[in-house]
Amino acid sequence: MTHEYVTPIVPREGWHVLHLFYHVDHSQWALYGDDEKRHAKTRLTELVQEIRATPDTHLLIFSVVSPKADLGFMLLTPDLQVANTFEKQLCLSLGPEILSPAYSYLSQTESSEYTTTREQYAAETLVGEKGLAEDSPEFEAALKEFDERMAHYLKHRLYPVLPDWPVICFYPMSKRRSGNDNWYSLDYDARRKLMAGHARVGRTYSGRILQLITGSTGLDEYEWGVTLLAKDTIDIKSIVYEMRFDEVSARYAEFGDFYIGLQLPLDVLFRRICL
Repeated sequence: MTHEYVTPIVPREGWHVLHLFYHVDHSQWALYGDDEKRHAKTRLTELVQEIRATPDTHLLIFSVVSPKADLGFMLLTPDLQVANTFEKQLCLSLGPEILSPAYSYLSQTESSEYTTTREQYAAETLVGEKGLAEDSPEFEAALKEFDERMAHYLKHRLYPVLPDWPVICFYPMSKRRSGNDNWYSLDYDARRKLMAGHARVGRTYSGRILQLITGSTGLDEYEWGVTLLAKDTIDIKSIVYEMRFDEVSARYAEFGDFYIGLQLPLDVLFRRICL
């Protein structure tokens, strides 16, 4: 990447996230000679290697399973200047007329305002539910385990390393703001209680679904982007279906389009999208 000097735009915490979806113009690709096709695929391959070698930067590549798009990228990187540069280069990587944008989404990794605090866990769970005395060894051990678990959780939310599980699902969502179903008119305790039920469902899919919620209020059309990684589509179908019975979804959630992709090695990906 050519490094012209511009002021970095790095959030105080977290990374920028771009979901990029493209159509391939096969009629234009067919006009390329064999050498041009080989050079184009080499350019994209070298760009992918450059992006993945950039510090704190991750790039997922996938074939989209529907005519909504052909090729998808998920780019995570701290600096919005870098994200913008790579996004423009990816679009042109196979040639100026080969990839055309089908859909895109900009968001940022973020912690949740409803995450249980140390004080809440101590008072509500350890003392309130388990009846532990605050000066007991059991209380201290449980609190230490909670601190370690939350540190790992927050690191994943803000600075994730995503696995190469084959199935990727992306969709945007917002909380409803209409009449009696206005999420933002609820007080914090009511919202926290509703989100706790949502989180309990999510935890039952540990090891089968890796979920990353990224915030997009003020950045894109919806308020959050949801990325699900899985080894089996039935787990994606099941977690989305089960969560819709939670009041937080049943009353307050609005969803955008769902995109399903398959993570593939680049040589397989090129054949899959008929390049």
